Amino acid sequence: MFYTFRPKGVCSQLMEIETEDGVVKSLSVMGGCSGNLQGIARLVEGMPVDEVIRRLDGVRCGFKDTSCPDQLAQALKACRAESEA
Repeated sequence: MFYTFRPKGVCSQLMEIETEDGVVKSLSVMGGCSGNLQGIARLVEGMPVDEVIRRLDGVRCGFKDTSCPDQLAQALKACRAESEA
């Protein structure tokens, strides 16, 4: 499943996620801290969606209530909900 997500409250502008059988196949993030987000993308590829959510949900960036990793968790929750509908 391909899913496009527009993060809120962070520097990144767009996340394009591909999942298959509950596993993250690929992640591309536009905007934000390029090196960090490329690293996160490589780390989560091949990881179960539920594990990515468990690890990244609630991560904060400085004084913000969210972060790019947290927004990825939110994106994967939305993607999972859409695939279950």
